[in-house]
Amino acid sequence: MALRMRQSLAQLEQEFVHETQLDRTRRENLRRHAVNRARRRRRQRVRKAGTMRFWMLVTSLIATAMVVTAAMFETLYRLLG
Repeated sequence: MALRMRQSLAQLEQEFVHETQLDRTRRENLRRHAVNRARRRRRQRVRKAGTMRFWMLVTSLIATAMVVTAAMFETLYRLLG
């Protein structure tokens, strides 16, 4: 009986060690996935903000060119007219 109890205790201990290792591996995988997901989201936010800034710059340049052109022609019209 004592031998059986020692075997079952040793077996339980082995299973506990095995489960602990599996749990550590799972936690490490989850942490790694969370870090990768956060990096991916950050890249997407940066890209989206960069695209929006680019288009705002393009729009403001076009608007500035139109205003300057209109003012130039208005000035020429008044000077020559």
